[in-house]
Amino acid sequence: MRTILLAALAFTLTAPAAALAGPGHSAGHGHAHGHGGAAVPYEGHAAALGEPGDPKAKARTVSVTMTDEMRFQPALIHVTRGETIRFVVKNAGKAKHEMTLGTMEELLEHAAVMEKHPEMEHDDPNAVTVEPGKSKTILWKFTRSGSFDYGCLIPGHLGGGMKGRIVVR
Repeated sequence: MRTILLAALAFTLTAPAAALAGPGHSAGHGHAHGHGGAAVPYEGHAAALGEPGDPKAKARTVSVTMTDEMRFQPALIHVTRGETIRFVVKNAGKAKHEMTLGTMEELLEHAAVMEKHPEMEHDDPNAVTVEPGKSKTILWKFTRSGSFDYGCLIPGHLGGGMKGRIVVR
């Protein structure tokens, strides 16, 4: 009887989280796609800007080049609210660089963490770490108007001026 009660208690405590997570997802997953017909707002990294883009949706491609002079080219990108952008991010330098989308507050906070953990690499939809001579892609839907930022959070790079601005209207 005790085993049955413990099993029932364990099921009662874990079933709601598993049901909310859906197949192949963990509880707390915040991407904006439907589970049972209802959209769940994205609450992950860079949520102030928008949400990860849908790979099936129409997207405008913006090429971004990162250099060892601690610069992004272009350093200013204009976007229309609701637009999905496919950033093709190329590292033209000889050092590793990254592009992370966010508010300047978020970027500075994360850069401080990176100072303590310089080998950290990102597995977030708003960021790519790119080895020299390589390219990677960020797919992002800008759902909010305003001025936002991007930067390289490898220690010393953001402080060296490796940042850019995104204006969403």
